[in-house]
Amino acid sequence: MIFKLDFFYLVLGAMLLMIAVMALRDPHNPKRYSSALFWALYAVVYLAGDWLPPVAAGALMVAMALIAGFGGVTLGRYGERSPEQRRDSAQRLGHKLLIPALIIPITTMIGSTLLKDVKFDGRFLLDPKNTTLVSLGCGSLFAVATACWLTRATPLQAMRESRRLVDHLGWAVVLPHMLAVLGLLFTEAGMGKAVAHVVTSYINMDVKLVAVAVYCIGMALFTIIMGNGFAAFPVIAGGVGIPVLVGVYHANPAVMAAIGMFSAYCGTLMTPMAANFNIVPAALLELPDKNAVVKIQVATALPILLVNIALLYFLLNM
Repeated sequence: MIFKLDFFYLVLGAMLLMIAVMALRDPHNPKRYSSALFWALYAVVYLAGDWLPPVAAGALMVAMALIAGFGGVTLGRYGERSPEQRRDSAQRLGHKLLIPALIIPITTMIGSTLLKDVKFDGRFLLDPKNTTLVSLGCGSLFAVATACWLTRATPLQAMRESRRLVDHLGWAVVLPHMLAVLGLLFTEAGMGKAVAHVVTSYINMDVKLVAVAVYCIGMALFTIIMGNGFAAFPVIAGGVGIPVLVGVYHANPAVMAAIGMFSAYCGTLMTPMAANFNIVPAALLELPDKNAVVKIQVATALPILLVNIALLYFLLNM
Protein backbone atom coordinates (compact mmCIF):
# COMPACT_ATOMS: atom_id res chain seq x y z
CA MET A 1 0.00 0.00 0.00
CA ILE A 2 1.36 3.41 -0.98
CA PHE A 3 -1.35 5.64 0.51
CA LYS A 4 -2.56 4.45 3.91
CA LEU A 5 -5.20 6.04 6.13
CA ASP A 6 -2.59 6.56 8.86
CA PHE A 7 -0.80 9.06 6.59
CA PHE A 8 -3.83 11.35 6.58
CA TYR A 9 -4.18 11.06 10.35
CA LEU A 10 -0.63 12.38 10.58
CA VAL A 11 -1.42 15.19 8.14
CA LEU A 12 -4.46 16.18 10.16
CA GLY A 13 -2.47 15.98 13.39
CA ALA A 14 0.26 18.18 11.93
CA MET A 15 -2.32 20.74 10.83
CA LEU A 16 -3.86 20.83 14.30
CA LEU A 17 -0.42 21.23 15.83
CA MET A 18 0.31 24.17 13.52
CA ILE A 19 -3.04 25.69 14.48
CA ALA A 20 -2.03 25.34 18.14
CA VAL A 21 1.29 27.09 17.49
CA MET A 22 -0.40 29.91 15.57
CA ALA A 23 -2.91 30.36 18.39
CA LEU A 24 -0.11 30.46 20.94
CA ARG A 25 1.71 33.16 18.98
CA ASP A 26 -1.40 35.29 18.46
CA PRO A 27 -1.35 38.20 20.95
CA HIS A 28 -4.87 39.20 19.86
CA ASN A 29 -6.37 35.97 21.21
CA PRO A 30 -7.57 36.74 24.77
CA LYS A 31 -7.11 33.09 25.80
CA ARG A 32 -4.29 32.03 23.55
CA TYR A 33 -2.70 29.63 26.04
CA SER A 34 -5.82 27.58 26.70
CA SER A 35 -6.82 27.71 23.01
CA ALA A 36 -3.38 26.48 21.98
CA LEU A 37 -3.50 23.71 24.58
CA PHE A 38 -6.91 22.57 23.34
CA TRP A 39 -5.74 22.18 19.73
CA ALA A 40 -2.41 20.70 20.78
CA LEU A 41 -4.15 17.99 22.80
CA TYR A 42 -6.37 17.18 19.84
CA ALA A 43 -3.29 17.00 17.63
CA VAL A 44 -1.74 14.44 19.98
CA VAL A 45 -4.81 12.20 19.55
CA TYR A 46 -4.09 11.97 15.81
CA LEU A 47 -0.30 12.02 15.91
CA ALA A 48 0.14 9.43 18.66
CA GLY A 49 -3.21 7.67 18.59
CA ASP A 50 -1.82 4.18 17.88
CA TRP A 51 0.70 4.47 20.68
CA LEU A 52 -1.51 6.11 23.28
CA PRO A 53 -2.97 3.84 25.96
CA PRO A 54 -6.78 4.06 26.01
CA VAL A 55 -6.70 5.65 29.45
CA ALA A 56 -4.33 8.37 28.24
CA ALA A 57 -6.47 9.08 25.17
CA GLY A 58 -9.53 9.32 27.38
CA ALA A 59 -7.73 11.69 29.74
CA LEU A 60 -6.83 13.93 26.80
CA MET A 61 -10.45 14.09 25.68
CA VAL A 62 -11.64 14.87 29.22
CA ALA A 63 -9.04 17.66 29.47
CA MET A 64 -10.24 19.08 26.15
CA ALA A 65 -13.85 18.97 27.36
CA LEU A 66 -12.90 20.87 30.51
CA ILE A 67 -11.00 23.53 28.53
CA ALA A 68 -13.93 24.03 26.14
CA GLY A 69 -16.50 23.88 28.93
CA PHE A 70 -14.84 26.71 30.82
CA GLY A 71 -14.67 28.88 27.69
CA GLY A 72 -11.00 28.37 27.01
CA VAL A 73 -11.30 28.23 23.19
CA THR A 74 -11.60 31.73 21.72
CA LEU A 75 -11.07 33.59 18.46
CA GLY A 76 -7.96 35.48 17.48
CA ARG A 77 -6.69 37.32 14.39
CA TYR A 78 -6.03 35.41 11.19
CA GLY A 79 -4.25 37.62 8.66
CA GLU A 80 -7.29 37.73 6.44
CA ARG A 81 -7.41 39.62 3.18
CA SER A 82 -9.31 42.88 3.12
CA PRO A 83 -12.87 42.88 1.70
CA GLU A 84 -11.57 44.72 -1.35
CA GLN A 85 -8.92 42.06 -1.98
CA ARG A 86 -11.42 39.25 -1.61
CA ARG A 87 -13.87 40.98 -3.96
CA ASP A 88 -11.19 41.57 -6.59
CA SER A 89 -10.03 37.97 -6.31
CA ALA A 90 -13.60 36.66 -6.66
CA GLN A 91 -14.20 38.80 -9.76
CA ARG A 92 -10.92 37.65 -11.30
CA LEU A 93 -11.51 33.95 -10.67
CA GLY A 94 -15.27 33.77 -11.26
CA HIS A 95 -16.57 30.20 -11.46
CA LYS A 96 -13.02 28.83 -11.21
CA LEU A 97 -13.51 29.10 -7.44
CA LEU A 98 -15.69 25.98 -7.70
CA ILE A 99 -12.83 23.87 -9.07
CA PRO A 100 -11.19 23.03 -5.69
CA ALA A 101 -14.58 22.06 -4.24
CA LEU A 102 -15.31 19.77 -7.20
CA ILE A 103 -11.89 18.13 -7.04
CA ILE A 104 -12.73 16.50 -3.70
CA PRO A 105 -15.79 14.43 -4.79
CA ILE A 106 -14.32 13.68 -8.23
CA THR A 107 -11.06 12.37 -6.74
CA THR A 108 -12.97 10.38 -4.13
CA MET A 109 -15.14 8.77 -6.80
CA ILE A 110 -12.21 7.94 -9.08
CA GLY A 111 -10.12 6.54 -6.27
CA SER A 112 -12.87 4.40 -4.76
CA THR A 113 -13.98 2.94 -8.10
CA LEU A 114 -11.28 3.03 -10.79
CA LEU A 115 -8.15 2.90 -8.63
CA LYS A 116 -9.23 0.59 -5.82
CA ASP A 117 -7.49 -2.46 -7.35
CA VAL A 118 -4.44 -0.70 -8.83
CA LYS A 119 -1.10 -2.09 -7.64
CA PHE A 120 2.56 -1.06 -7.96
CA ASP A 121 5.26 -3.66 -7.28
CA GLY A 122 2.61 -5.93 -5.82
CA ARG A 123 1.32 -3.28 -3.38
CA PHE A 124 -2.04 -1.55 -3.52
CA LEU A 125 -1.94 2.11 -4.48
CA LEU A 126 -4.72 2.87 -1.97
CA ASP A 127 -5.40 1.23 1.37
CA PRO A 128 -7.89 -1.54 0.39
CA LYS A 129 -9.59 -1.43 3.81
CA ASN A 130 -10.22 2.33 3.65
CA THR A 131 -10.24 3.12 -0.07
CA THR A 132 -12.98 5.76 0.10
CA LEU A 133 -11.45 7.61 3.06
CA VAL A 134 -7.97 7.55 1.51
CA SER A 135 -9.41 8.84 -1.78
CA LEU A 136 -11.17 11.60 0.15
CA GLY A 137 -7.89 12.54 1.83
CA CYS A 138 -6.07 12.66 -1.51
CA GLY A 139 -8.85 14.78 -2.98
CA SER A 140 -8.63 17.22 -0.07
CA LEU A 141 -4.87 17.66 -0.52
CA PHE A 142 -5.30 18.15 -4.28
CA ALA A 143 -8.03 20.71 -3.61
CA VAL A 144 -5.82 22.72 -1.25
CA ALA A 145 -2.95 22.72 -3.75
CA THR A 146 -5.30 23.78 -6.56
CA ALA A 147 -6.84 26.54 -4.43
CA CYS A 148 -3.37 27.94 -3.64
CA TRP A 149 -2.48 27.87 -7.33
CA LEU A 150 -5.70 29.54 -8.45
CA THR A 151 -5.67 32.26 -5.81
CA ARG A 152 -1.88 32.74 -5.89
CA ALA A 153 -1.87 32.23 -2.14
CA THR A 154 0.85 30.56 -0.12
CA PRO A 155 0.45 27.39 1.97
CA LEU A 156 0.88 29.63 5.01
CA GLN A 157 -2.21 31.60 4.00
CA ALA A 158 -4.05 28.31 3.57
CA MET A 159 -3.11 27.42 7.14
CA ARG A 160 -4.31 30.81 8.36
CA GLU A 161 -7.66 30.19 6.69
CA SER A 162 -7.76 26.69 8.17
CA ARG A 163 -7.15 28.11 11.62
CA ARG A 164 -9.82 30.79 11.10
CA LEU A 165 -12.40 28.18 10.10
CA VAL A 166 -11.46 25.78 12.91
CA ASP A 167 -11.55 28.57 15.49
CA HIS A 168 -15.00 29.65 14.31
CA LEU A 169 -16.24 26.08 14.64
CA GLY A 170 -14.53 25.79 18.03
CA TRP A 171 -15.22 22.78 20.24
CA ALA A 172 -17.91 21.59 17.81
CA VAL A 173 -15.12 20.21 15.60
CA VAL A 174 -14.43 17.57 18.24
CA LEU A 175 -18.04 16.68 19.03
CA PRO A 176 -18.63 14.14 16.20
CA HIS A 177 -15.43 12.34 17.23
CA MET A 178 -16.53 12.14 20.86
CA LEU A 179 -20.10 11.10 20.05
CA ALA A 180 -18.90 8.27 17.81
CA VAL A 181 -16.72 7.00 20.66
CA LEU A 182 -19.71 7.32 22.99
CA GLY A 183 -21.71 5.02 20.73
CA LEU A 184 -18.98 2.38 20.93
CA LEU A 185 -18.88 2.71 24.71
CA PHE A 186 -22.65 2.24 24.96
CA THR A 187 -22.43 -0.87 22.79
CA GLU A 188 -19.58 -2.35 24.82
CA ALA A 189 -21.44 -1.59 28.06
CA GLY A 190 -24.46 -3.60 26.91
CA MET A 191 -26.76 -0.64 26.38
CA GLY A 192 -28.62 -2.52 23.65
CA LYS A 193 -29.55 -5.33 26.05
CA ALA A 194 -30.71 -2.81 28.64
CA VAL A 195 -32.90 -1.07 26.06
CA ALA A 196 -34.34 -4.41 24.97
CA HIS A 197 -35.21 -5.30 28.57
CA VAL A 198 -36.90 -1.95 29.26
CA VAL A 199 -38.82 -1.90 25.99
CA THR A 200 -40.10 -5.47 26.18
CA SER A 201 -41.02 -5.08 29.86
CA TYR A 202 -43.12 -1.93 29.56
CA ILE A 203 -44.34 -1.84 25.94
CA ASN A 204 -46.54 -4.40 24.23
CA MET A 205 -44.32 -5.51 21.36
CA ASP A 206 -46.82 -8.17 20.24
CA VAL A 207 -48.35 -5.61 17.89
CA LYS A 208 -46.17 -5.19 14.80
CA LEU A 209 -47.04 -1.51 14.29
CA VAL A 210 -46.05 -0.76 17.90
CA ALA A 211 -42.73 -2.57 17.47
CA VAL A 212 -41.99 -0.67 14.26
CA ALA A 213 -42.90 2.66 15.85
CA VAL A 214 -40.75 1.97 18.92
CA TYR A 215 -37.81 1.10 16.67
CA CYS A 216 -38.06 4.21 14.46
CA ILE A 217 -38.90 6.65 17.26
CA GLY A 218 -36.18 5.11 19.43
CA MET A 219 -33.65 5.74 16.66
CA ALA A 220 -34.69 9.38 16.46
CA LEU A 221 -34.75 9.89 20.24
CA PHE A 222 -31.35 8.31 20.85
CA THR A 223 -29.91 10.42 18.05
CA ILE A 224 -31.38 13.54 19.64
CA ILE A 225 -29.68 12.57 22.91
CA MET A 226 -26.36 11.45 21.45
CA GLY A 227 -26.20 13.77 18.46
CA ASN A 228 -25.02 11.03 16.13
CA GLY A 229 -27.11 8.52 14.21
CA PHE A 230 -24.18 6.12 13.92
CA ALA A 231 -23.88 6.12 17.70
CA ALA A 232 -27.60 5.51 18.19
CA PHE A 233 -27.89 2.75 15.56
CA PRO A 234 -26.05 -0.10 17.36
CA VAL A 235 -27.97 0.59 20.58
CA ILE A 236 -31.48 0.55 19.08
CA ALA A 237 -30.72 -2.07 16.43
CA GLY A 238 -29.25 -4.33 19.11
CA GLY A 239 -32.09 -3.67 21.53
CA VAL A 240 -35.15 -3.64 19.24
CA GLY A 241 -34.25 -4.12 15.59
CA ILE A 242 -32.50 -7.49 15.69
CA PRO A 243 -34.23 -9.26 18.60
CA VAL A 244 -37.76 -8.01 17.89
CA LEU A 245 -38.14 -6.97 14.24
CA VAL A 246 -35.81 -9.61 12.80
CA GLY A 247 -36.13 -12.29 15.47
CA VAL A 248 -39.90 -12.13 16.03
CA TYR A 249 -41.37 -10.56 12.87
CA HIS A 250 -38.72 -11.95 10.48
CA ALA A 251 -37.95 -8.54 9.01
CA ASN A 252 -35.56 -8.11 6.11
CA PRO A 253 -32.35 -6.92 7.87
CA ALA A 254 -31.41 -4.64 4.98
CA VAL A 255 -34.78 -2.87 5.04
CA MET A 256 -34.72 -2.67 8.84
CA ALA A 257 -31.22 -1.16 8.87
CA ALA A 258 -31.79 1.32 6.02
CA ILE A 259 -35.05 2.77 7.33
CA GLY A 260 -33.67 2.72 10.87
CA MET A 261 -30.75 4.92 9.87
CA PHE A 262 -33.11 7.23 8.00
CA SER A 263 -35.15 7.54 11.19
CA ALA A 264 -31.97 8.34 13.09
CA TYR A 265 -31.27 11.13 10.61
CA CYS A 266 -34.67 12.59 11.52
CA GLY A 267 -33.31 12.90 15.03
CA THR A 268 -30.19 14.57 13.66
CA LEU A 269 -32.38 17.33 12.23
CA MET A 270 -33.91 18.03 15.63
CA THR A 271 -30.94 18.19 18.00
CA PRO A 272 -28.30 20.82 18.77
CA MET A 273 -26.06 17.91 19.79
CA ALA A 274 -25.50 17.33 16.06
CA ALA A 275 -23.35 20.42 16.19
CA ASN A 276 -21.59 19.96 12.85
CA PHE A 277 -24.98 19.99 11.08
CA ASN A 278 -27.04 22.38 13.19
CA ILE A 279 -24.87 24.61 15.38
CA VAL A 280 -21.87 25.11 13.11
CA PRO A 281 -23.92 26.55 10.18
CA ALA A 282 -25.60 28.99 12.57
CA ALA A 283 -22.20 30.05 13.90
CA LEU A 284 -20.67 30.45 10.43
CA LEU A 285 -23.66 32.48 9.22
CA GLU A 286 -23.60 34.50 12.46
CA LEU A 287 -27.30 33.90 13.09
CA PRO A 288 -28.61 35.59 16.25
CA ASP A 289 -30.37 32.37 17.32
CA LYS A 290 -27.92 29.46 17.50
CA ASN A 291 -30.85 26.99 17.42
CA ALA A 292 -32.46 28.58 14.36
CA VAL A 293 -31.48 25.68 12.08
CA VAL A 294 -32.98 23.10 14.43
CA LYS A 295 -36.25 25.01 14.78
CA ILE A 296 -36.71 25.17 11.02
CA GLN A 297 -35.90 21.50 10.50
CA VAL A 298 -38.37 20.10 13.05
CA ALA A 299 -41.26 20.70 10.65
CA THR A 300 -39.50 18.49 8.11
CA ALA A 301 -38.16 15.82 10.48
CA LEU A 302 -41.44 14.84 12.16
CA PRO A 303 -43.42 14.10 8.95
CA ILE A 304 -40.46 12.14 7.53
CA LEU A 305 -40.30 10.10 10.73
CA LEU A 306 -43.99 9.21 10.37
CA VAL A 307 -43.40 8.22 6.75
CA ASN A 308 -40.48 6.01 7.87
CA ILE A 309 -42.74 4.21 10.33
CA ALA A 310 -45.30 3.57 7.60
CA LEU A 311 -42.63 2.43 5.11
CA LEU A 312 -41.01 0.03 7.53
CA TYR A 313 -44.40 -1.42 8.51
CA PHE A 314 -45.36 -2.21 4.91
CA LEU A 315 -41.86 -3.18 3.70
CA LEU A 316 -40.81 -5.11 6.79
CA ASN A 317 -40.82 -8.56 5.19
CA MET A 318 -39.81 -7.64 1.66
